[in-house]
Amino acid sequence: MATTNVDDFFKQQTPSSRIKANIVADYFPKYCKIINKSKQKEIRYVDLYAGPGKYDDGNFSTPLLIGKACASDEELKSLVYLMFNDNAYSEKLKQNFLEHFPNGTFKNNPIFGNKTVGDDEQITKYLTKKWGKTNQSPTLLFVDPFGYKSINTNALANFMNGWGNEIFLFLNIKRIQAALDNNKFDELMTSLFPTTVEKLRMDRKYKSSVHERLSLIVDNLFEEFQKVTTGTLYHCRFKFKEEDSIGTSHYIIHFTKHHRGYDLVKQIYHEFDNIGASLEKDGNYTFDAKKLDIPENCIFDFGDSNVESLSKILLAKYSRTTITAKKLFEEHQKTSQFAGPHYLKTLRKMVEDNMVEAKYLDGKQHKKTVLLIDNCELKFK
Repeated sequence: MATTNVDDFFKQQTPSSRIKANIVADYFPKYCKIINKSKQKEIRYVDLYAGPGKYDDGNFSTPLLIGKACASDEELKSLVYLMFNDNAYSEKLKQNFLEHFPNGTFKNNPIFGNKTVGDDEQITKYLTKKWGKTNQSPTLLFVDPFGYKSINTNALANFMNGWGNEIFLFLNIKRIQAALDNNKFDELMTSLFPTTVEKLRMDRKYKSSVHERLSLIVDNLFEEFQKVTTGTLYHCRFKFKEEDSIGTSHYIIHFTKHHRGYDLVKQIYHEFDNIGASLEKDGNYTFDAKKLDIPENCIFDFGDSNVESLSKILLAKYSRTTITAKKLFEEHQKTSQFAGPHYLKTLRKMVEDNMVEAKYLDGKQHKKTVLLIDNCELKFK
């Protein structure tokens, strides 16, 4: 993912940028369907650093991908309210968006702002307002700054207190690593880690590997969110390996207060993980652009390490227990990084290895030994 110049960045879309945009664009329509189960007047998508909407090579970035996904669904066309902001590309984005989705495509015509995040009082007030028990406009907020500037963690964590509000936060982890070691960036790092920055700097000295230091940074960020956000908070991480080296360049982190959102984002992360990340060991879904020897739009498989790890965890927890597959999945996925496909493959392998007995209670013939439904009963040995 290019990190040199903003204008250069939008000349040609990198594979990692394509994956990042598709993760958010795939998630938002499904998020809307979940939220709208309790009927809403509107559901918002807010992008604070939207960019021009597409690259010079013609590839769509997140705003146009979101527009395309919502414009193809009659329910969403009347439900969504798309709000884009960019202090440099607002007019270009408006031109690009309306070229493909003219006014009238959506019941609520999109907004195109040109504010500077961090300096604009209206944006700050919106994020930091007191959110009540009800929320007339549940919102998916996408925060993708060029680097890490203007990330106010307290403001973003406060935004999470609104019912249905969720965040995708895109972090340049390489730049954060460097900034933590340079006192010139103290103000920016304090905005990112308001209560833990000094502890983070000290703790990093005792981590022997890059992986441990990166995990410590993201763990501290989640700790900061938890201090401000009330109630249960889930987060899930997707990391991007550098396109010209073995290092990690960026993370996209999803925050939600609902287990359905947590389940959904893991399913989507799983689809774009092209290395079969070992989740118990690493804790992150991963995309490595250097391993693009697979068909585009393929749903990637994952390695046996996840099956082995998850089977041990499930056997330890549910030994000598009889439970439906749906109940097991719904209660256990809330505390794990594993996605639905991991549970399906693992449980089917456990049946094959005679660790679990599975039977269907609906009297129907099913081709698969396990489905994550109420009528599939599991008996652990």
